[in-house]
Amino acid sequence: MKIPALLALATTSAVLAQSRPFPQHQTYAPGTLRVTSYSQTQQDTDVKNAYASWKSRYLVALGTTPEQYRIAFAKAGNGHTKTVSEGQGYGMVITALLAGNDPDAQSIFDGLWRFVRAHPSVNDARLMAWQIPTASGDTPDSAFDGDADIAFALLLANRQWGSAGGTDYQAAALDVIAGIKASTIGKNSRLPLLGDWVTGSTFTQWQTRSSDFMLDHFRTYQRASGDASWLQVVTAIQAVSTSLQNNYSPATGLLPDFIVAKSFKPYIPKPAPANFLEGPDDGAYSYNACRDPWRIGTDALLNNDANSLAHCRLLTNWMRQVTAGNPQKIRAGYRLNGTPISGGNYFTTAFAAPFGVAAMTGSGAAGQAWLNKLYTAIRLTREDYYEDSINLQCLLVMTGNWWDPTQP
Repeated sequence: MKIPALLALATTSAVLAQSRPFPQHQTYAPGTLRVTSYSQTQQDTDVKNAYASWKSRYLVALGTTPEQYRIAFAKAGNGHTKTVSEGQGYGMVITALLAGNDPDAQSIFDGLWRFVRAHPSVNDARLMAWQIPTASGDTPDSAFDGDADIAFALLLANRQWGSAGGTDYQAAALDVIAGIKASTIGKNSRLPLLGDWVTGSTFTQWQTRSSDFMLDHFRTYQRASGDASWLQVVTAIQAVSTSLQNNYSPATGLLPDFIVAKSFKPYIPKPAPANFLEGPDDGAYSYNACRDPWRIGTDALLNNDANSLAHCRLLTNWMRQVTAGNPQKIRAGYRLNGTPISGGNYFTTAFAAPFGVAAMTGSGAAGQAWLNKLYTAIRLTREDYYEDSINLQCLLVMTGNWWDPTQP
């Protein structure tokens, strides 16, 4: 498949000075909390150490000329040969934010981007195939979250290094954003589709995944492109979230992994049934939705959005109460009413770290103590690709080192 001309890769990339080097110590929304149990210097060191571990475990050089990099789906061993677009997006975001700490950040970023371009979706070449190598019988089509992070990362890169070197990051970002809008946003629902393979037959534009509710990303797309329709996406997502909370999780604020339509005219969402797409917990708060408090919390912190702030405060207050303020009691999955799911009786940063971001919207002595305990629980924990990638990005937010590339 022919790649659009503006995305053609330069054979070399000029390494440029960064404009927002790590650490940044971003100021977040008024009235929100920051970790107080460790110094800022120690928090920055925690991020650096987590990044060094993540890089050594999951960053893979392909030995090409020019070099391509990919993010492995697992530590060396089982699954290490596999890469998903989600991980490639994570890697690009992380390396752009760690520029200034890692002198090779731009070279790695550009290599990750080359890998993205080398593996386009068969349906829209502006997007990435969701899994490399493609499994037998599968089609190399897209998954929403990977492309959303890739576009955001390109905006970070443009702000970090500018677009006068070997790669026009701004033009590339706008092209990916246009692809996301054209192929993975519902024409009428304005909701993120599961991927560019949704045709409206078996799967429709009214079925979505809560972990794709990356509100802060969509606001950056609007500011970068001038396309106000991205604010319609934000509005549609918040309407779905509010409806689900009111009808299914008023005490917890939890959202399900996958969402389907209960009715139309008006559209009313409901949790997906078991085995809708991935497994028996598709309608529960499980290994997709575990990212929600991080995604919604980041929007609250960066954009001071009242809806996101209220949602996160409901989430963090419920979790603090149900665990009696002990982060080690956070379970790996819940029904929307707050009952732990079967088989989830263990602690993992995939669930705990996102609640660390949500806890930053808390208040008072109890809220501050809860945030500090969450930070202590995750700062040194290392698990596997998914958990460590989420944990590192949550640490970046919690330490004040996550920022919006379209704002001063």
